[in-house]
Amino acid sequence: MANGDKSAQPGDEQSVERLEQRLDMLDQRLDNIDSIVTAVAERVMRQPITLNITCPHCHKDIEITIIGSEKPGR
Repeated sequence: MANGDKSAQPGDEQSVERLEQRLDMLDQRLDNIDSIVTAVAERVMRQPITLNITCPHCHKDIEITIIGSEKPGR
C-alpha cells in the first residue's frame, strides 16, 4: 500500500518553479505572437500585403496578394 503522506522534496519544488518559469515564458511568447498577428491583420485591412514564396518542389515563384476593404472592429 502506498503512503499518502509524502513530504515535498527539494527537487520537486525546483521542478515546480522551473515549470512555472517555462509557463510564464510560453505565455509571453504567445502574447508576442498575438501582437504580431494583430498588427499584420490591421495592416492587411488598411493596405495590400504581398507574400512571395518559392515552391520547394518545383522552385516556381508564387506571389500572393492579400487585400482588405475595411478595418475590423474591436
